[in-house]
Amino acid sequence: MFDLTGEQEMILSSLEEMARDQFAEKAFEWHGEPPWENVELLADRGFLGINFDEAYGGGGMTEFEAMLSIEAVGSVCPDTAEFIYNQQMVAPRAIEMFGTEAAKDQYLPPVLTGEDFIAIAISEPESGSDVGSMNTRVDNGLVLNGEKTWVSNVPHADATVVWVKFEEGLGSVVVEFDWPGVEVQEHYTNMHGGTQSQIRFEDVDVPEENVLTRGKDAFVEQLKALNWERLGCATLANSWARNGLEKAIEYAQQREQFGQPIGDFQGIEWKLADMTTQLEAARLLTYRAALTAHDQGRIPDRLETSMAKLYSTERAERVVSEALQIHGANGYQRGHPLEYLYRLARGRRLAAGTDEIQKNQVASALKKNGLPDLV
Repeated sequence: MFDLTGEQEMILSSLEEMARDQFAEKAFEWHGEPPWENVELLADRGFLGINFDEAYGGGGMTEFEAMLSIEAVGSVCPDTAEFIYNQQMVAPRAIEMFGTEAAKDQYLPPVLTGEDFIAIAISEPESGSDVGSMNTRVDNGLVLNGEKTWVSNVPHADATVVWVKFEEGLGSVVVEFDWPGVEVQEHYTNMHGGTQSQIRFEDVDVPEENVLTRGKDAFVEQLKALNWERLGCATLANSWARNGLEKAIEYAQQREQFGQPIGDFQGIEWKLADMTTQLEAARLLTYRAALTAHDQGRIPDRLETSMAKLYSTERAERVVSEALQIHGANGYQRGHPLEYLYRLARGRRLAAGTDEIQKNQVASALKKNGLPDLV
C-alpha cells in the first residue's frame, strides 16, 4: 500500500510470522485477559515498545512502526494487538513524552519487559467526553481527590495515568494503585469480557516527579498527542477487520450449499468486495495521516486523525458483522471467533473518542481551515 523501508518490511514480516506461528492457536481464548505469554515473547524478541527510547528498553523507532506492529499482530490475535496498542500508544507513551526523568526511569522499563501494565483514567461518573468538566483535582500541595470510571485493566495494572484539574488548568499525573487513599471501588465486565473499574482518590499525595502535564499549554500538547492514540485505535480496528475478512474469505470457499461453495454466489461475492474496499479505504486514511506526520516530524493532523478513527472503527464493526453474516448461525454462537471479534470491534467506536466526538472534530477543523488540500 505504501513503500516501506527495508527495516519496516523486516519488522512487519517478522511479526506476521511470529503471530501465525506462536499466537494463532490461542488467539481467541483470552476473553479480555492480557495474553501475558505472548507479551513475554514480544518483549524477549524486542518487539514490545518499539517506539520507545532505547534508554528505557524500547526499540528507538516511531509511532508508525508501532502501528505496523499492531496491524501485523491484530490480524491474527486481537487481544495481543490490543495490549500492544495500550502500552505503546496510550498511558506509557504519555509518560515518555511528558514525564520527568524519574518517572520514566521508574515506570517504563517494567512495561517494556512485559512485567507491568499502566492504565489510563480519564472518564468520571459525571464527565465522559467533556474533559473540561472533570472534578478530579490536584491542589497546589499536590494532593489528589476525585473519582474515575471505565478504567480498563486495573486488576493487571500497577499504576495509572490520571487526567486531573490543577488550579492553573488541566493536567495529568501518575498514580500507583497501592498508595494510601487510592481505592478501587467496583469492577465492571464490558461486552467483550474485559474489566473496567471505578476508582476513588481521597487525599492522595502525588510526588512532584509524577506530574506529567500541568496548565493550559502543557495539556494542549497532551491533547495533540492523543492524535497518535487515535491513529493507533484506527489501526487496531483495521487489524480486526482484516482478521474477520480473512475468516470470511476462507469460509466462503469451503462452505458448500446448493452444490457449490457459497463464495461463488454473487451475493457473497459482493459482500466480500464491499468488505475489502471498506477495509482498504480505512487503511489508506489511517496510514496517510500517520505517514504525513511521520515524514514531517510532527503530531498528526486533527482532521485526518478524526476521519481515520471515525471511518476505521465504523467500518471494522461493519466488516466483522458481514463476516459473521457469511458464517450464518455458526458465527453467531458464543465462543466463535467472529462473535468475539464483533464484541471487540463494537467497543472501538466508543474508546479514544466516540463517533460523535470525531465528527465534532472534523466539523470544527473544516470550519476553521476549510477542506484539506487535494495533494
